[in-house]
Amino acid sequence: MKRVLLIEDDRDIVELVRYNLEREGFQVAAASDGATGLAQIRKTPPDILLLDLMLPKLSGLDICKEIRRDQSLNRLPILMLTARGEEADRVVGLEMGADDYVTKPFSPRELGARVKALLRRTEPAGEAPRVIESRGLTIDPSSYRVTHDGQPVTLSTLEFRLLYYLATRPNRVFTRDQLLDAVWGTERFVTPRSVDVYIRRLREKVETDADHPSFLKTVRGAGYMFESAAQMVRQE
Repeated sequence: MKRVLLIEDDRDIVELVRYNLEREGFQVAAASDGATGLAQIRKTPPDILLLDLMLPKLSGLDICKEIRRDQSLNRLPILMLTARGEEADRVVGLEMGADDYVTKPFSPRELGARVKALLRRTEPAGEAPRVIESRGLTIDPSSYRVTHDGQPVTLSTLEFRLLYYLATRPNRVFTRDQLLDAVWGTERFVTPRSVDVYIRRLREKVETDADHPSFLKTVRGAGYMFESAAQMVRQE
């Protein structure tokens, strides 16, 4: 049984989400403020986190940042709940580390579909692991570990999947829609512009200079590519 943690200060939403997700077969725990919720995550990490953006004591954005820089928690799937419908607010949440979002008010059926889709997207791939090594960057899918010049790089599961997908297909240009289909799948809810957010996050983590990337290149008017003049793929 998959465990869900909901951090939300609206009691009515908590009861609505708990009732409907438990009917779907999930085990649901809840916290009403950010500080308590983060402590609960660190004590007993859930399988997926449902996180309100506006919380007392510690905001949802701060919780995202704390989780993504914690090596033991950084792969936790985060579904952001927000009453704000503006794209700018959703982008900020994605930049801070959320994997997907749903805007209030939402239907219980929609939320259940989002939770199931995000859990499927963050499951390890079934393909044989291939370690990618390129100019000091090492990507190991068996452990979801990335190092750059020997230093560990902390990535979320979806960040890793996007990087690995591009790195295993070097010097090929992919559109945003192609990357969404490959990494997020057909049940995606994020928009093509969300790919830009993920690429920017990856550049900040794996590039020596994010403003002048050497790996993750933008091909104007076309999309993105992983550039590698001499790449080695090692079969485990």
